[in-house]
Parts: sequence; structure tokens; C-alpha cells
Amino acid sequence: MDVKEKYQHLLELLKKRERLAVAFSSGVDSTFLLYAARQALGENVLALTAQSVFFPENEGEEASSFCRENGIRHRIVPFDVLRTPGVLRNPEDRCYLCKRALFERFLTIARGQGIESVAEGSNLDDLGDYRPGLRAISELGILSPLREAELTKAEIRLLSRQFGLSTWNKPSFACLASRFVYGESLTENKLHMVEEAEKLLRSLGFVQFRVRIHGTMARIEVLPEQFKRMLGKEILQNVTDRLHALGFTYVSMDLDGYRTGSMNLLREDDGGE
Repeated sequence: MDVKEKYQHLLELLKKRERLAVAFSSGVDSTFLLYAARQALGENVLALTAQSVFFPENEGEEASSFCRENGIRHRIVPFDVLRTPGVLRNPEDRCYLCKRALFERFLTIARGQGIESVAEGSNLDDLGDYRPGLRAISELGILSPLREAELTKAEIRLLSRQFGLSTWNKPSFACLASRFVYGESLTENKLHMVEEAEKLLRSLGFVQFRVRIHGTMARIEVLPEQFKRMLGKEILQNVTDRLHALGFTYVSMDLDGYRTGSMNLLREDDGGE
């Protein structure tokens, strides 16, 4: 199927549900899914957004704005993820533990509103990486319409642009816990350090990046074409000064550049230490 046929197939899948709740983070995929659900089901859509230390405040603000502008019912769901059993220790299946607890809550809220189905925004490309959260999605019977319609990330961006969605070129984002080495305990303070460090890079005009944390060392990943800009005297001094002030003892730059899932290289079953 071409991309237009895939989108029509997506709408057909969504129309099978009389009412639908959509897990909405304001990222590229969940925004596209929510837009499609609104097109397919009109007012019979509820957006659910987690409010958690794993997600920056600006993501929640963007989610609220999108729902207001598009007349979509929206509920912010406070989620104290660090109290979820096992999550604080940051094991390799942390994403599973988190997703299981969060989507159980989403299901309870949805059913309290008379909505039997909850959908999430993983796409076809997500099957190619280590994503234990997908196991929780499967166990709970959460719908993954973008994967079912076989839509890739590139196709979602293309359609988002055609539909005038501002997220069509939004940088990829993953929860802040993904910046930590598995086994390193998660704390609100360290999550805040990472959030503020990435907020700084965004304010300096960097587009796709990560600030990974190893103890009190920051490992900055930017796109290779932005290496020269990062190493400019003024920006370099600004970044190092600010990150030291946040509590990072050492500030380093990863010469491999930005890449998704780089912390998965340290998983024991991948030969990491």
C-alpha cells in the first residue's frame, strides 16, 4: 500500500471503535494518531496525557494546546512513576514496569468514561529496537493503530506535514529515564538535571540531541553536522558553565553523535559491562 492507502486503512481501523482514548504525549506519533482519531470519530475521542518527572513540562503544555486548538477532550493524569515498584532501581525492563502501571491507569480512567479501548502511538519502525514497553502494551490489549496500518516514522512525518501538523518535523523524543544507564538509580534531582540541560541545548538552537547521565557526568549527543557549533568558544563555555551549575562534575561530548537507544549498548545481553 502507498502512504495514502495506509492512512485510509488507519481511519478504517479507528472507525471500528465507537469511542476511543488515546495516550497523548504531544510527540510526532501520538499527535498524528490523535489527529486521525479526531477525523475518524469526531467528539468521541479522549486524550490522556501523563504528568510525570519522566517528561518535561513543555511537553504537557504542548499537549494541552493541541487539544484546545482542535476541540479534543483532554485529561492530564498525574503519575508518580518513581513510586511504581521496581522503577526506582532502573532495571532493563524499566519501560515495561512504567508502561504497565501507566496504561493500567489509562484503562481505568477510560472505562470510567464509558470508553473500552485505549490506543498508543508506536509505529512500524519501533519494532526494530529494544522496547520492553511494547510487551506491556500487548499484555493489556492496548491498540497500536499506526503499527497495524504499517505506517513508518517517515510516512507519519510526511502525512503530518500534508495535514498541517506542526509536529511533522519535531525532533524525536523519549522519556528522560532513557538518559540513564540501566541499573543507575533514578532520582528527581538527576531527572531535573537532565531536563534543564536539554532545555539549555534547545534554547541554543540545537535540534536533535540527548544529554545522557553517567553518575554525575554528562555525555552530550548532538548531530555530527552540529559538532562545530557545539565546540564554538561561546556556546561551549555557556554549556559547560550551566551544566556544572546544575550539578554535573564532568561534561563530555560523544564523538559518535546523536543516536537513538545508545544506552542499550550497555545492556548485559549485548555484551556491555
